[in-house]
Amino acid sequence: MYIWAKVSPITFFKGFFEAMAVAFSSCSSSATLPISMRCAQENLGVSKEISSFVQPLGATINMDGTSLYQAVAAVFIAQVFGIELTLAQQLTIIVTATLASIGTAGVPGAGIVMLIIVLNAVGLPVEGLALILAVDRPLDMLRTVLNVTGDAMVATIIAKSEGKRITAGT
Repeated sequence: MYIWAKVSPITFFKGFFEAMAVAFSSCSSSATLPISMRCAQENLGVSKEISSFVQPLGATINMDGTSLYQAVAAVFIAQVFGIELTLAQQLTIIVTATLASIGTAGVPGAGIVMLIIVLNAVGLPVEGLALILAVDRPLDMLRTVLNVTGDAMVATIIAKSEGKRITAGT
């Protein structure tokens, strides 16, 4: 944030905290979108023009937290079942998790459904989901915060690069 948008990370997180709290409690990027856009516009100085385009697009296709979660969960399941993953399988997990996260809906629990695709892609047992389900809700909360925060960061950086960043609070 500081390098590309000249915004202190502390300032960014203070200005975006409300949206992060809603994302954490709702587990839904889509439900958080209005608050996320308002925080970006009012607190971070992102123009409405940039925020209205970047953040809804990000809520649809930029699911960084979901992608990371699916890759880590797949490797965890492989380790629990004692399955040695080849380099090709690991690369397949990365590609599949990235592509699956693009198509993941911004609603609670959608990431776990997409994890099935990742597991099937490398031949891992789907039964391993039972190990993940117990801890999925708090992880879903954290994934959503990561997804929403990433969208706001991108909006702030794009606004700065396009000269559309206004002074926060105006």
